Amino acid sequence: MFATVLRPGLLAASRSPRVRRTVTGLASTRKLVARFVAGESEAHAVAATRALRDTDRLVSIDYLGEDTTDPAQAAATVDHYLRLLELLTATVDTGESVRPLEVSLKLSALGQALPRSGHAIALEHAHKICSAADAAGVWVTVDAEDHTTTDSTLAIVRELRTEFPWLGTVLQAYLHRTEDDCREFSGPGSRIRLCKGAYREPAAVAFQSKDEVDSSYLRCLDVLMHGRGYPMVATHDPAMLAAARESARSAAREPGDFEFQMLYGIRADEQLRLAADGHQVRVYVPYGDEWYGYFMRRLAERPANLAFFLRALRPGAHR
Repeated sequence: MFATVLRPGLLAASRSPRVRRTVTGLASTRKLVARFVAGESEAHAVAATRALRDTDRLVSIDYLGEDTTDPAQAAATVDHYLRLLELLTATVDTGESVRPLEVSLKLSALGQALPRSGHAIALEHAHKICSAADAAGVWVTVDAEDHTTTDSTLAIVRELRTEFPWLGTVLQAYLHRTEDDCREFSGPGSRIRLCKGAYREPAAVAFQSKDEVDSSYLRCLDVLMHGRGYPMVATHDPAMLAAARESARSAAREPGDFEFQMLYGIRADEQLRLAADGHQVRVYVPYGDEWYGYFMRRLAERPANLAFFLRALRPGAHR
């Protein structure tokens, strides 16, 4: 109930410039953000990646940013990814069938929201990153954002997959359309990261209750597990983790035929346990200084995150 009441307000706050100024100005916030964000530079992201790889976990790295309306900023985001991929090249074994390293892209950070030719600009930028990633032996997954971007995002993914068939994308179970999208993208070679969804969406396009979202997640999961692609199960929910293992068994999938994905700084003990049991576990590692929207969505997802944040704001909490 606590999460249900607070979630809409936190998601609204994630898009509020006024709340952003307040939250990002607090020293205690920045100290807490370090729990969920690897740092601000490519060097920080690489250091976090090496630590995770030392424990046999796979990694997906996201340079934070979204809703870019400045062409120069979109181009700068591409440059950050190219520098990151250059640093990652020496750490990759290109002979592995499941690539241990991946970068995650938000197309709105690459110019998708630009008023003129945003779709084409995002496609061009994403193509440049995919080319560099392929040369480095690194996968790319295109992140999902709010529902207004879904058609453009999936159209770009379809086009890029003609040249980069390993390209992954994210589908959000809370959208009414997602079960059909899972059917389309569950063919040979596809990689789908299935998550519940992290944006504030209207009832016309998205399920609103936890039970509805959970039921949709289970239906979508079953479609992907019984498809011919590579499902990526993005959840920290124990019930969904158990359901994924059961669905994989029913589809006769081995542990290497799918993977679990979890967020940096959340349930590290469960990540390690799953990896020790022989499962593929990939950790989503964000970095960069545009952390506000990401941070607020993490607070909205789990009451424990918000409680941790509020405790950190108490006077003397960091003395």
